[in-house]
Amino acid sequence: LPDIAWQGFTIVAGLCLLWWLILLASFISGRALLPASLAERGLMLRLMSLTSRVASWFGRRDWVENAAVKVYNALALPRVKRVNAGELLLLVPRCLSRATLDRVLESAGRHDVPVFVATRGQLARRVIRERRPRAVVAVACERDMVTGLHDVAGKVPVLGLTMTLPAGPCKDAELDHETLDGYLRAFGAGAN
Repeated sequence: LPDIAWQGFTIVAGLCLLWWLILLASFISGRALLPASLAERGLMLRLMSLTSRVASWFGRRDWVENAAVKVYNALALPRVKRVNAGELLLLVPRCLSRATLDRVLESAGRHDVPVFVATRGQLARRVIRERRPRAVVAVACERDMVTGLHDVAGKVPVLGLTMTLPAGPCKDAELDHETLDGYLRAFGAGAN
């Protein structure tokens, strides 16, 4: 029995290492080398939840979640497909600064994308369920983003943008507008 257990362990460890190497190659090359269910819309989401829990033990949860969202986006971007007008939904939190929200609304108007200002994650998930968009661009803090990706990304293609919080959590948040425009363009927003 111990020999069989070691052989099983060796096979599982080898498969995990192979998965990591292919995932790394996908990340570096910018090409989708694995099916979505084995990359950003499956195993990666589970791994993000696990790493978040482990990082919280060391007080580095936000940093690890920010990195995880960036890796997720790098794996998801090559798989993005264009959607028609009205099929993309832009979710933003209520804690954006007034100037940032104005720029987001201007960008959404330029790309002809509906915007929903979410007061909490549960409401954002309900809007996705009710509106049934074919794709979502979401803006949130790291913790809400990882939770939202875990709940939604397996069902709907999502690109996530984390915010900067110069005034602390949930107050006057800012974001990278060029990245937001890039994500909207990736889904073909405003191109139809």
